[in-house]
Amino acid sequence: MKLRHGSTLTHTVTATTLDSYKREHFESDIISTVEFNYSGELLATGDKGGRVVIFQHEQESKNRPHLRGEYNVYSTFQSHEPEFDYLKSLEIEEKINKIRWLPQQNAAHFLLSTNDKTIKLWKISERDKRAEGYNLKDEDGRLRDPFRITSLRVPVLMPMDLMVEASPRRIFANAHTYHINSISVNSDHETYLSADDLRINLWHLEITDRSFNIVDIKPANMEELTEVITAAECHPHQCNVFVYSSSKGTIRLCDMRAAALCDRHSKFFEEPEDPSSRSFFSEIISSISDVKFSHSGRYMMTRDYLSVKVWDLNMENRPVETYQVHEYLRSKLCSLYENDCIFDKFECCWNGSDSAIMTGSYNNFFRMFDRNTRRDITLEASRESSKPRATLKPRKVSTGGKRKKDEISVDSLDFNKKILHTAWHPKDNVIAVAATNNLYIFQDKIN
Repeated sequence: MKLRHGSTLTHTVTATTLDSYKREHFESDIISTVEFNYSGELLATGDKGGRVVIFQHEQESKNRPHLRGEYNVYSTFQSHEPEFDYLKSLEIEEKINKIRWLPQQNAAHFLLSTNDKTIKLWKISERDKRAEGYNLKDEDGRLRDPFRITSLRVPVLMPMDLMVEASPRRIFANAHTYHINSISVNSDHETYLSADDLRINLWHLEITDRSFNIVDIKPANMEELTEVITAAECHPHQCNVFVYSSSKGTIRLCDMRAAALCDRHSKFFEEPEDPSSRSFFSEIISSISDVKFSHSGRYMMTRDYLSVKVWDLNMENRPVETYQVHEYLRSKLCSLYENDCIFDKFECCWNGSDSAIMTGSYNNFFRMFDRNTRRDITLEASRESSKPRATLKPRKVSTGGKRKKDEISVDSLDFNKKILHTAWHPKDNVIAVAATNNLYIFQDKIN
């Protein structure tokens, strides 16, 4: 995608579980994760109320082939319910922290969803036929008197309205003491990892009663705790390799062939800090909130509070690319600390060809960076720009002095409106952006 200033994305559909502008805003409807499946045909969102909403890509219209199909609601189901840990007197939220799709093997789709403690494997399948003509029961389901049955009937399949069923196939529980922040499906399609603040576990998709602890950074004395795990991901092609990031701004790459417990990393990625720019907030803003391998497996991307960095797996001492997301907030760190925004966990994502990256910001802004031209663009997900086929205009933030007509002052940014969760279609230039409890889907403009 050529993300030049003046390039355009066209808004195709605004899908939302609850429209915050028409009804009262509920905390449970805030979207907490967004994920395309491997083909991009389906898009899943999870929210704080424990619900999963799946959108399906509609086929292109023959009458208007130049317009791509839209995403409409395909299935909605309750994935997690609130629970209570009576041993620890702790309430466990139903909020969906992460959703990960499994590669499609048959007509059904499978996805993993997790809250703070429990991971579930869901099967999403379609039913458009039903069996009729049973011998032992009537059409309404009542059992027939066996003595009144005088002939043998052969049941037949009759067409019915399409019904999408979501059923839980596996429940992976009781393996995490702390809150789960990541799940990642391995390239062998048989195992996946789950990470919390101090440990990473490896699961087999067919085995629910045990997992293997592959990383444990919990110190013997918790008073000596200096860092926590913030995100983890499996390598897209090498099933023995995974990475995890920490609150200290470091990334560790581990090889499961080296040892059963990967406490000793194979590679350690860290950018040396510039002593001249050190401040009270340095450690907080250096914490990595997300780590993502490129589709090629050659690079990985990390997001800290102010920037996105791209690392070459063959170079550990510094990133090969650094993109400033909202450097103008550096002067606002004190107020961002006071209102807790400095602890917001922004995610990042690659496009299908690894040539562009995207991440979110405040005021419902999201940023896109072209890795080839090094150009960037700031766009806004808002109701003003959400009319179908409307063109998004680039936004600019003024940091002081005389403000231009189209610019917005850094002092007037709304920090309650934040884009934390974004996803990019694996093949096409279609992006999904979660803004509080609204989901916006944008695509390239086709002339």
